[in-house]
Amino acid sequence: MASSVRHITSHFDASLSARVVETVSLRYRLGADAEQDRPAIVRAASGLDWTNRGGRTELAVVQDDASFIAFADPETGLCDAIALPRGDKGARQFDSARGNKWAKPDFEAIVGINHGTRLLAFGSGSTLARQKIAIVEIDSSPRVADAASFYETLRNNVAFAGSELNLEGAVCLNDGTLRLFQRGNGALREDLCPIDATCDLALDELLRYLDDPTGREPTPRAQNIVAFDLGMIDGVRLTFTDGALGPSGLFYVAAAEASPNTVDDGPVAGCAIGRIDRDQSARWAPLCNPMGGPLAVKAEGLAIDPRDPTIAYVVVDADDPHVPSALCRIALEGPWTTG
Repeated sequence: MASSVRHITSHFDASLSARVVETVSLRYRLGADAEQDRPAIVRAASGLDWTNRGGRTELAVVQDDASFIAFADPETGLCDAIALPRGDKGARQFDSARGNKWAKPDFEAIVGINHGTRLLAFGSGSTLARQKIAIVEIDSSPRVADAASFYETLRNNVAFAGSELNLEGAVCLNDGTLRLFQRGNGALREDLCPIDATCDLALDELLRYLDDPTGREPTPRAQNIVAFDLGMIDGVRLTFTDGALGPSGLFYVAAAEASPNTVDDGPVAGCAIGRIDRDQSARWAPLCNPMGGPLAVKAEGLAIDPRDPTIAYVVVDADDPHVPSALCRIALEGPWTTG
């Protein structure tokens, strides 16, 4: 299997720049709700995509330690919320202070389908408790599907998962293919190394699998696996944290985080935005603050403005449950839209 896997090296491109021009904090419009176990802030934002809710184009934000989908106004950062089903002991927030971090579903990727009127949020698969996929219909109650057989298939495909599975991004391509992004920040395991990779699935096969209550629908299989070397910042490997489809092509965001494995966080040396071109080459630029210096925080979600391909949005996770996640508007300068 490994011999058929393509390998792509993403190259630093000095002609590109990705600079933060505005940042807003993500907070719920209605504040905290103890009955719903909802905090006042969007915490640990981990995935981002556009959605169409009641005719309004908004950014849907998924969080890895809080079971809510936030619908953010990109101008103000104010958010509405849809609560996902409760977890262990009725909780919707999960962290070390509560002693229930082990139980978090760890939703790391979100993708809009059906013109943004349906959302799929993917658990990372980094532990057996994180093998769930949330299905959110904008006008009906969300549900969470146990997708253990799907994650087991991905985990056993070492050409994609490497030493430790850690799904971090999902993109719906224009031909009905779903592309998943595997983050290679795992620990060594026997003779296996961590891998950054993408794979493709037939979206209709995945939806039939998720919608089948009998468990008899075949498990979707990964196809078109591509392994990536994303480069380094200050000696720390860049690893995928999300992908996004824009008007001009396919983009990704990556973090240089010195994490010991897929569960524990580590110091962040910087982040990058990259583009995967139609000829299957790839290039990247470091994510910079408004003054042009490195942005040494963990960017975890990416969306490209559908009306202006020179504008991107990323969400930043502060790794602190008391600090709101930040939504950053990014100016993409240089030849990002060619290729």
